[in-house]
Amino acid sequence: MMTEQGFPVNHTTTTTVTTSNTTVQTDIRYDPLYIRSVPGILKCVEIVLNLLVFLSASFSKFSHVAHMSFTSLICGFGFWVTGILLGCYAFHVVEKFYRIPWLKFELIYTGIWAFFLMIGSTFCAAYMGSGAVFGVVSFFGYINMIAYAYDCFLKFKSIQNGEIAQGERIKTTSTVTSPSAY
Repeated sequence: MMTEQGFPVNHTTTTTVTTSNTTVQTDIRYDPLYIRSVPGILKCVEIVLNLLVFLSASFSKFSHVAHMSFTSLICGFGFWVTGILLGCYAFHVVEKFYRIPWLKFELIYTGIWAFFLMIGSTFCAAYMGSGAVFGVVSFFGYINMIAYAYDCFLKFKSIQNGEIAQGERIKTTSTVTSPSAY
């Protein structure tokens, strides 16, 4: 038997197989620990800041100004959507419907809301000379924008890591090495 120059006589083949199992509980239950988690705390902060900005913008004497109305609308809508999401996570509704791409929905929602808050806060900051309420709305609007942007970043990292919104996804990797036969 003749071997060609540069080719090894023996070689091994390595096969790596990655499998994942998703474990979820589909019963609806209240979980007080969610509010203490980083995503839960972020949602609570976003809700409080949305409410603060909404009330400041809505009940000021400048509420008729387009910038204040826009910021008020954004924060009012953000209050309700984030509140509903908080309730869905706290009662494990998200886990019950784990096949829905919750993380992608939240990634898009938090990204858009951070952008809207940046626009609304910037417009209000441009009018700060007209009244102190513009400064308050823009300051807390920017803080809220940072909270939504950080939430968006966490959702992006979770999607990259292949996580699901609630429940567990366990990845198992097995490697098989076999010698060649000739």
